[in-house]
Amino acid sequence: MTDADDAREEMHEDEASEAPARPDDVVAAAVLDRFDGAVYRSSLGQSVVYVAREQWRDVLEYLRDEHDFVQGLDICAVDHLVDAVRPEIAGVEFERFEIVANLLSHSQRRRIRVITQVPESDPTVPSVIDVYPGLAFAERETWDLFGIDFPGHAGLARILMPDDWEGHPLRKDDAPARVPVTFKGDPAPR
Repeated sequence: MTDADDAREEMHEDEASEAPARPDDVVAAAVLDRFDGAVYRSSLGQSVVYVAREQWRDVLEYLRDEHDFVQGLDICAVDHLVDAVRPEIAGVEFERFEIVANLLSHSQRRRIRVITQVPESDPTVPSVIDVYPGLAFAERETWDLFGIDFPGHAGLARILMPDDWEGHPLRKDDAPARVPVTFKGDPAPR
């Protein structure tokens, strides 16, 4: 080994032993301080906080009440079933599904993304429609398309798919099917 190789080895050992950097974002730092196990990451300049599923509702309520994130912009799901590689994030145990909330604070002029992992064996996440009523349709859509249940949501029903549809079409293991669609003026479905 050369001196340069030794220096590189020492540098990598130092990086591995260092604690994760403290977020520049005071809101993300406050979430890390308040919720054990929360993990921070920056994504293209936006703060992203990974939280345990059991903390999901509490974190979103905390952001609304203590940091003025009054706009629940959106929630959505991601199915990672066929992902060959996912970037490792220290402190995050990946599951098949993720629920992602994008929140906005006008008074602070900032956004934050909150992500929780959802196992395939128990695809449930506590509903937050009493915290962010505007997310009622987003929770319904996530249930309809991914089959992730939101206990506490009183009106969880199909929103995009027909009521008699079987399965959840955005799951990566859902059987692809051809659905006939009749367009105006067409003599028959295509």
